[in-house]
Amino acid sequence: MSADLIQGLVIRQQAGFYAVFAENREIACKLRGKLKEKKTNEDLAAIGDRVFITLLSPNEGVIEKVLPREKAFFRLAPTARGAYKQILIANPDKIFLVFACAEPAPSLRMLDRFLVIAEKQKIPAVIVANKVDLVGEQKAREMFDIYPRLGYKLILTSVKQELNIDLLRREVQGKISAFSGPSGVGKSSLLNAIQPGLGMLIGKLKVSSGKGRHTTVVRQLIRLEDGGFVADMPGLRSLSLWDTHPEELDGYFPELRDLVADCQFNNCSHIMEPGCAVRRALAEGKINPARYESYVKLRNGDD
Repeated sequence: MSADLIQGLVIRQQAGFYAVFAENREIACKLRGKLKEKKTNEDLAAIGDRVFITLLSPNEGVIEKVLPREKAFFRLAPTARGAYKQILIANPDKIFLVFACAEPAPSLRMLDRFLVIAEKQKIPAVIVANKVDLVGEQKAREMFDIYPRLGYKLILTSVKQELNIDLLRREVQGKISAFSGPSGVGKSSLLNAIQPGLGMLIGKLKVSSGKGRHTTVVRQLIRLEDGGFVADMPGLRSLSLWDTHPEELDGYFPELRDLVADCQFNNCSHIMEPGCAVRRALAEGKINPARYESYVKLRNGDD
């Protein structure tokens, strides 16, 4: 590797341009032409990628090499050329899955999809139940009570009540992390509370539909005053799985994977086979029915 190359971190991407954080400053970069020639069905570079760049001036450069990704949080994006793997963030230390307790009501099935991706990529997931002030702490815990029992960290938050904002601030300190979830759940508001003055747009709910507007249009990592970077992901209305085979799904549901070895058949789908340990546990009330339904729908390819 040439001594003239500088290693940095991609912290912003938009329309073919990248901001790389290196030598304690942002450097505006484009991809070297030879990188664009690489045939791939996923983003060549994304926020969180570690790259080597060549400087053209103190604040401009060219990305020469993208280091291999250790993990990534992504979604399946349809294009005219077919399915495309859109990298929302590469190499995150944590992913914060933000869902509102109300306005909009939480889709736990969508949360389950997020968790499957995090499990597959071995990304520690923290569930953030926001807007607790709309329902109260007791009801909020009841809405998400299954997840702590599965080993996931749950944090109840309210910007209006300043509930657990300090805890969130400690969770992101010194890490590369992302806040993701549906539109309108308050991700940007939480980030503004964590570090005042970020100047993010705060989306307002559409009165007619109750669905949030997409307010975050640029994928970026924001440098935090206490160290680390955090991304505010675009609001997601859907999240399809990428390169996940039906027979591997039970490994991404913590309550199912330890039961698989006890099934009568080693290729059990856990849907209709006799001697299924998963269905037996479901009948005995050891598995949450809604989580099992999420598994079945993902297994069958249903939205």
